[in-house]
Amino acid sequence: MVACFNRRLIHALAWVCAVGVFMTPAAASDVTYSVLSFEELDGWEVDDHSAAFSVFQNTCRDMKGADWKALCAYASQNPDPKAFFELFFRPVQIEDGKDAMFTGYFEPELEGSRYRSARYRFPVYAMPPEARRIRPWLTRRNILSSGVMDGRGLEIAWVDDPVELFFLQIQGSGRIRLPNGEFIRVGYSGANGHLYRSIGQELVRRQVYKPHQVSAEVIKNWVRRNPTDGRELLFHNPSYVFFREVSEVPADKGPLGAMNRSITTMRSIAVDPSFVRLGSPVWIEKDGQDPLRRLMIAQDTGSAIKGAQRADVFFGTGDEAGRAAGRLRDSGRLMVLMPIQRAFALLPGDAS
Repeated sequence: MVACFNRRLIHALAWVCAVGVFMTPAAASDVTYSVLSFEELDGWEVDDHSAAFSVFQNTCRDMKGADWKALCAYASQNPDPKAFFELFFRPVQIEDGKDAMFTGYFEPELEGSRYRSARYRFPVYAMPPEARRIRPWLTRRNILSSGVMDGRGLEIAWVDDPVELFFLQIQGSGRIRLPNGEFIRVGYSGANGHLYRSIGQELVRRQVYKPHQVSAEVIKNWVRRNPTDGRELLFHNPSYVFFREVSEVPADKGPLGAMNRSITTMRSIAVDPSFVRLGSPVWIEKDGQDPLRRLMIAQDTGSAIKGAQRADVFFGTGDEAGRAAGRLRDSGRLMVLMPIQRAFALLPGDAS
């Protein structure tokens, strides 16, 4: 039965390719595609393919395309995970002329309350309707200094630290621990339409730090030591992120990613969806002090994640995850696992 299903699946994939479903928009002339074998992936044989397969199943049913739907249907029959990937996929290295870069992100955990108090004074805002209509809308400085948000009931919660709130906006999602020990989980709802500007790079420009010294913890400590200048530094970034409450997600699950499904610690990554289809398996070979060779699933995006060889690794929830994520800034290479016919359709000429 499995062999019969495999033949039908392969025939279906070939038919989909023949009628043009695999066609992709014309890419820029400097984008290249290289189809590799699994033997060329460093560390492939020793990875935990079952862990990646489980994460793949979480979102594959949301992917569009007859080939992906067929693969997801077969995945629901619980085949051997390693054989599944090797039989139906090929690794594709997509390059756009930019160096590969891996960074990390996490889900912050803040202290807060449903109500304003002397301790909890800094609001986590839902998105006002005019911010969706007008692009770009007000800057960060205008939003926080003009009173435009006052008295409108847009506060989801109040937190005790404006610096942690700023970094919550950079991460795009997080948990807020209430005084009774319960949690509110918030997720990205939208932004004001202004481009993100790095305050770390601004500190380097001001010669406060050298590039290799800058991290999230270093920035937080500097802002807290310099409250007046620190407030102005945060205003250097005009982008402002609004949230929505997503507390229906259980506390033991990860936050919602761009596919509106919970993401998984050290198995989910954020990618640039103009190069990598969300839901795709992605093999990463991260170099640096702690090399990482792992099959992950592209389930999220980020405003700073731009490029074919750019990825953000999800490290989990809380301060320890945040410290580990903040240390990650390494080179390497990234390969997208594509259905076989889709992979070869990207090559010039008759490469199949």
